[in-house]
Amino acid sequence: MRCVIARFPFDLTKSGVLESMKGVKPEPVTDEFVIIGRRHYPVKQVGQVITRQDRRDFSAGEVLRAMSRLGFTCRTLPEAEPAPIESPLQRASAMLGAPLPV
Repeated sequence: MRCVIARFPFDLTKSGVLESMKGVKPEPVTDEFVIIGRRHYPVKQVGQVITRQDRRDFSAGEVLRAMSRLGFTCRTLPEAEPAPIESPLQRASAMLGAPLPV
């Protein structure tokens, strides 16, 4: 499949991407990722490996589109819910095991 990443054309195949990513240790995922085999790779890491370009030269969207068209599963890491904020009175009551005041 022919795709353009960072204004450069690339002829990518699913088997070619699998071969390129073989032996590459995945970095920690912080946002968008591509599932290749059983591993979750950050989108920018995949783009850097398959294009041999600096990560600043292309967008994550370009790589996501290419990987989706090749049949790879692309996902976004769900955002963590913020922890509930307790008042000092609620925290003290919980520490003492007393019921919360009404």
